[in-house]
Amino acid sequence: MDQPIKENRELSIWEALIPVFLLIVMLSYNVFVYGDDSLSGSNQFILLMGAAVAAIIGFLNKTSYKQMLDAVAKNLDTTTGAILILLMVGALAGTWLLSGVIPAMIYYGLQVLSTAIFLPAAVIICSIISLVAGSSWTTSATVGIALIGIGGALGIPLGMVAGAVVSGAYFGDKLSPLSDTTNLAAAMAGTDLFTHIRYMTLTTVPTLVITLIVFSIIGANLDVQGTANIEGILTSIESSFNITPWLFIVPVLVIGLIVRKTEPLIALLLGTVLAAGFAVIFQSELLHVLSGSDNLTFKAGYKVVMDAITVSFTVPTDNETLMDLFDSGGMAGMLPTIWLIICAMVFGGVMEAIGALAKISRSLLKISNSIFSLFANTVASCLMLNITASDQYLAIVIPGKMYSQAFKDKGLAPENLSRTLEDSGTVTSVLVPWNTCGAYNAGVLGVDTLAYLPYAVFNYVSPFMTLLFAALNIKIKMLLQKNTAEA
Repeated sequence: MDQPIKENRELSIWEALIPVFLLIVMLSYNVFVYGDDSLSGSNQFILLMGAAVAAIIGFLNKTSYKQMLDAVAKNLDTTTGAILILLMVGALAGTWLLSGVIPAMIYYGLQVLSTAIFLPAAVIICSIISLVAGSSWTTSATVGIALIGIGGALGIPLGMVAGAVVSGAYFGDKLSPLSDTTNLAAAMAGTDLFTHIRYMTLTTVPTLVITLIVFSIIGANLDVQGTANIEGILTSIESSFNITPWLFIVPVLVIGLIVRKTEPLIALLLGTVLAAGFAVIFQSELLHVLSGSDNLTFKAGYKVVMDAITVSFTVPTDNETLMDLFDSGGMAGMLPTIWLIICAMVFGGVMEAIGALAKISRSLLKISNSIFSLFANTVASCLMLNITASDQYLAIVIPGKMYSQAFKDKGLAPENLSRTLEDSGTVTSVLVPWNTCGAYNAGVLGVDTLAYLPYAVFNYVSPFMTLLFAALNIKIKMLLQKNTAEA
């Protein structure tokens, strides 16, 4: 928050935009060629190529190699927590599968949730969990994974399910007083946290209503074959796992720890260790099968549990629907996502070092002649930074610094800025495949960002909602004028 924004007087707006244009063109072609496999490594290299283009422009405009490397190092430093969380999420997913936690969620969920109500129910469930936990990432890594399993078993396209999960997770994250982005947006705009939250409900609640209506219509018109085989799926789960309500102790404990403001990394680690213990207690027969030994010794059981935590493993099943659900990549499965985040941070760091991010934002600020154009340019800046800097925090901090005075000059209360930062910076980060949030959710949910993007209704309606309110002058709060008698 206190880091100064780098400016470069030598850089022109067109030079600042060249790396952005080239990156978009190269990534578009790469996705066309590789499809869903583009995240396996080729997109990562394209991001480094974009960084190289930005570096060349920086050299031509008197930015030293050391300055660029220092900016990259600072960017990478901010992702340390995210990378560790990603590794722990991989471990958590593995032990939650091995212990039967995820299969139990799917087992009981299939008996409660029908195809027609599943998608809106998923939005509501994730909204509540994220609102209480204050973290969209934790929501995706826990109930999100289970909902993906249930939706897949019901035959619902996983892109739809992931879109519902992401929509609900970001609604709760956005309005939770425990959320880091909610606190950051309020701080950057200079407004009180709860004033910010109350003001956000004006655009956020209508957006959620639209989201629920859209998913209700989709659910009512779904024509899937998954429902016909629910009994077979339940039987297959029972044959592979010992299913008991006691397994829900693990997710309840993890969510409880998050609610009590325990650091997510600690909560996920404890959830992983506890699930590993539950695997030994409740799934000893499965451990015996996976060990491949005549007798389940401590050494054999230890190896199975460690494999579940660190590398890929598969629970054998004859049910084709469950084959993908019964496969986990462990910590190793998160490495492509981590690689993507590192390369994205390199690009964002170089763009920041050469002054390109500041130049683009200031150029947008110059054309903010009206109140609506000020809102529109703030939204555009947040979107641009989510694409170029690949980090939602920078998409809040930089526009927050850039536009704070401009909002005051227009007589606008600071909560107008804080709400706009959240409506466009926070929620759209998950729509960019190489952004930390997009990469994280794609990795955790096992669904490509471009596959869930059309169904992340809440996330792409939010910026339009804030612009609609600005265009129609709905609830645009002005600064209170000081009474001259009090001056």
